[in-house]
Amino acid sequence: MKFLTQKLPFSQSRLKSIGMDIEWQQKFKAAGSASLYYFERIKGIGFTVTIDDYEKRKLGIFNQLNFFQLLTGIVIPVAGLIRNRQFPAMAWVVACMPALVSVLVLTLNYRHRYYLAQIAYFVLYPFATSIVYFWGFNLGVELSFILYGILSVFFIQDISQMLFALGLSMVSYFVLAVVCKNYTYQLATANLYFYLFNQVLALAFIFYGLFLIKKENAGYQYSILRQKEEIAANGKLLEQQTEELMQLNVFKSRLFSIIAHDLKSPIYALRNLFRNMQQYDLPAEEIKGMVPEVVTELTYTTSLMENLLQWARSQMRADSVRPQVIDLSGLIEEVTRLLRLQAEAKEITVNQSCDPAVIAFADKDMVNLIVRNLLSNAIKYTPDQGEIELGARKKDGSVELFVRDTGMGISAEDLRKIEENNFYTTKGTAGEAGTGLGLMLCREFAVRNGGELLIDSRPGQGSLFTVQLPAGE
Repeated sequence: MKFLTQKLPFSQSRLKSIGMDIEWQQKFKAAGSASLYYFERIKGIGFTVTIDDYEKRKLGIFNQLNFFQLLTGIVIPVAGLIRNRQFPAMAWVVACMPALVSVLVLTLNYRHRYYLAQIAYFVLYPFATSIVYFWGFNLGVELSFILYGILSVFFIQDISQMLFALGLSMVSYFVLAVVCKNYTYQLATANLYFYLFNQVLALAFIFYGLFLIKKENAGYQYSILRQKEEIAANGKLLEQQTEELMQLNVFKSRLFSIIAHDLKSPIYALRNLFRNMQQYDLPAEEIKGMVPEVVTELTYTTSLMENLLQWARSQMRADSVRPQVIDLSGLIEEVTRLLRLQAEAKEITVNQSCDPAVIAFADKDMVNLIVRNLLSNAIKYTPDQGEIELGARKKDGSVELFVRDTGMGISAEDLRKIEENNFYTTKGTAGEAGTGLGLMLCREFAVRNGGELLIDSRPGQGSLFTVQLPAGE
């Protein structure tokens, strides 16, 4: 207990010391944040929304230089006053004139009188500095005239005004630093270190001004480069979108012209059926004989409308993929039953070949459309009394849907069009029409479900369409 009692005061003092360190760190951090905030406020004096980026950068440099010259214009006379109190009051007023010019320049910028602020700086600053020298004070700040000349080249746009300001600074420098030598007060004699400090400070302002100009110019050039890159990228994107829209418009125009043509057949078939029934009072047997042709046309139209609806939804991206576990053997049985009449009309045999328990993980509606289109195409392009094999199998961690037919096959050129997803359609073996949408949808939906559509076909030897899909459990 005694040991703990002795250690307790030390622990409290240590904790207090740590707390004070943290408090001072927080104070320094707050002071740094406040300094940065006020520095940005000073840099942004006179900023408005109408000023472009380049002018803002120039105005920021102008404000920074005037602020620091204001500080030095106050500090140097005050320091001289502390070291030597024998000068008359008017002499210190003259010594403070450059600082008063900085106050005037910052005030004019604040009131958005930028042109007057530049005149005040590039005329009154050299004039005020010259007055200091003519009053008899050699404070070692003659290098400031070089700074005024450099800045006039950067800030003044008008050539004649720039040459006037540059000439004023250079002539003042030559007269005061080279010609005039007799000064009442020589700071180099009175206080050599203070004189050298002023010379170094003038050089520092020159290099700081050049650094700011280079930095802001580099930043401006970088921003311009980024804007050009963005404009170029947007231009390329716009060209690409324009090209896509043009291709889509061409595709839609051709597509709807085919649809308008193909819709005539079922409509005319229905019209002829009902007209004959009305005008000629056909017996039931004749009507029954005409119905299969109408059903065939309506079956094709139904498939056409479903494909068109799916294509429109796909183009608007209104539908999303909703994968689920699918028993492919059951789906194949369902589609085969749906297209049975279409196959029987051409006396085509559809054989089903499915491995046991073939399960896919994909969007059921999309897979249903894929199988229906592939089987419908196989029936369309297979001659009478042909054969079609429709099935599913497991392969390397995925599943494959396949449709093999003994039809007319596809030429190499047409295969290339299909592979490039170009618009492709042709008549079936019995003159069946097509829009070219079916294979496009099959390929798109296979890809969107994480699979692909493969085609192996040769003219006169039939075709094999294979759709690879993710396997399900």
